[in-house]
Amino acid sequence: MGAWKTLRPAAGMTFRAAATESGLCRLSLGGNEDGFVSSLRRDFPDTEWRRDGSNAVLNLAEEQLKAYFAGSLQRFDLPLDLRGTPFQRKVWRALARIPYGQTRSYGDVAKAIGAPEAARAVGGANRSNPVAIVVPCHRVIASGGGLGGYACGVEVKRRLLDLEAGVVAPARPRRA
Repeated sequence: MGAWKTLRPAAGMTFRAAATESGLCRLSLGGNEDGFVSSLRRDFPDTEWRRDGSNAVLNLAEEQLKAYFAGSLQRFDLPLDLRGTPFQRKVWRALARIPYGQTRSYGDVAKAIGAPEAARAVGGANRSNPVAIVVPCHRVIASGGGLGGYACGVEVKRRLLDLEAGVVAPARPRRA
């Protein structure tokens, strides 16, 4: 059985998150619920999906995302169920080692995984990252210093990098 829910960890940011019994398997920014659930059914055809606001992994993901956007969490500690090719998983492990507030080029990541000629393939693995932010693909930029692409949009990538660099104030909860 798989569970999913909508998360709102910071002002103006709505995520859809899903978890299998093994861990967080999807974190998507924006989009609609029907499209999100359809993609889960397509990618996990043997799993029955249900909305579950009490799922422990999803609630922990929401807490950690809130702390991240508040500026008080630099490294996520969540069980993950990442499915991809061996190359993609190797790239995602390398991304998880990029420290908070730092960036690496696609070429740097390719070298770090022992495939120095695979910068474009690293970009493809970044695009396929199912749990953006938790596995920080936003910390990978073009070799010339440009942002490169980002599945969640370049403006979101800039916001995340600015947050980590301390350029923007962390999101603050509203008072009731």
